[in-house]
Amino acid sequence: MSHSESNQPEKKETPLRENPLREEKKRKLLALKEQGINIFPYSFERNSNLESIQQNFSHLVSGEKKEDSQFQVAGRLMTLRSMGKAVFFNIQDQTSSMQVYLKPEVLNPEQKAMFDLVDLGDIVGIKGFVFRTQKGELSLHAHEFQILTKTIEPLPEKFHGIQDVEIKYRHRHLDLISDLESRKVFLTRSKIINEIRNFLTQKGFLEVETPVLQPIYGGASAHPFSTHHRALDMKLFMKISPELYLKRLIVGGFDKVFEIGKNFRNEGIDRSHNPEFTMLEWYEAYTDYNYQLKQFEELVSQLCLKITGSMKVNYQGKEIDFTPPWRRLTVYDGVKQYAGVDPETISPDELFKVLRQKGSKLEAPASKGEMIMQLFELTVEEHLWQPTFVMDHPVEISPLTKIHRHNSALVERFEPFAACMEIGNSYSELNDPIEQRARLKEQEAKRVVDEEAHPMDEDFLHAIETGMPPTGGVGLGVERIVMILTDRPSIRDIILFPTMKFK
Repeated sequence: MSHSESNQPEKKETPLRENPLREEKKRKLLALKEQGINIFPYSFERNSNLESIQQNFSHLVSGEKKEDSQFQVAGRLMTLRSMGKAVFFNIQDQTSSMQVYLKPEVLNPEQKAMFDLVDLGDIVGIKGFVFRTQKGELSLHAHEFQILTKTIEPLPEKFHGIQDVEIKYRHRHLDLISDLESRKVFLTRSKIINEIRNFLTQKGFLEVETPVLQPIYGGASAHPFSTHHRALDMKLFMKISPELYLKRLIVGGFDKVFEIGKNFRNEGIDRSHNPEFTMLEWYEAYTDYNYQLKQFEELVSQLCLKITGSMKVNYQGKEIDFTPPWRRLTVYDGVKQYAGVDPETISPDELFKVLRQKGSKLEAPASKGEMIMQLFELTVEEHLWQPTFVMDHPVEISPLTKIHRHNSALVERFEPFAACMEIGNSYSELNDPIEQRARLKEQEAKRVVDEEAHPMDEDFLHAIETGMPPTGGVGLGVERIVMILTDRPSIRDIILFPTMKFK
């Protein structure tokens, strides 16, 4: 070390000061522990929840009390204010929020010590009875008080919730505590999934599970996530669709099967896409896409009615009417109407020129069917606000679908749209083993330039060669239906833990 270096003053790192609110809350926690008070008990027996109390005693008039209605409830302390010798505070449980009235003088010494050192955000248990204040607010009159969990982290500002969406999505627990509307969205999401399950089971469908880790991915055009299994020393892919496994079950003799589960696609994130999402798929033997179109329409319209009380919903300021029958629009008719192009007569070169004029980034002509669908996406989808079945797609983009019985350039497929979003997909499923092998060979050849082309799957072909009856299959994007029925603009608002960049 040089002389000049040895004379340099030693730098001391200043320790980061903790948030003063956290410091104060931690001080109270330690103070209670020092008194030997257990502020993290193992359990607390509740005999009701706040919503039930509010429903069962809504008839009480101002000043009326029910001292024989002894309740034990628990929740998070959200507000606290003193009024002379009494205090009023609000607690919040999963079901609702409710005011509590308490005179600290009625508490025993241990309970009084806990109440003196309680903080907003702490989880508390109370015992008491129901009454309605002179001002008309249904409340609980507490005579026992206990801290069930002492907290350190301060709550978000109570009147406005979390304004920073980054925090809202990254720390969903804070969002759920501070925003009851957000909590209601996820309760509604659960109800929607239950209603879907009930609809299908009542129709005789069997709920099944297919592998998340698959040696060959398939059933959709998408980039997969991959991993490596050490024990088997093999590459595996996270499923992009359960389709090929569900069809194996149809081959095996189950006539009606469905799965509600996660799919994973290694693609971009936007207002309607998340790499991990929930998909419903069902398959029904001896049916086709015409039958499934009506069944899809029935499911979504009834779902809308049960969740919202009407088949008409307001989404982002505009009405969507799910009352059957929905509009039917073929791909060709849509392109004719909105792009001013006849898909049957236009040449591939002319179609490519039109695409470039419409803003396509396609650098060289693709197959005619692929270009027709890209033109549809660029010019038609923005007009599909009301529920619409887009039908009869070009054969080139649907390798698992039966040829249309009236036009060999098309397949029997529909995609339902609402709010200008695709909300599902359906085929008359291809079950001709010779044709299925030829289609997958075509897809395999495309994989040189298109990573999303469908891979060859000999095990799936073996199943089809064993014999799959005529079958109609349907997929429904659960998140997109939830977005519409809860009037949320982004898929991240209705996924509890959306995919985010790790900090």
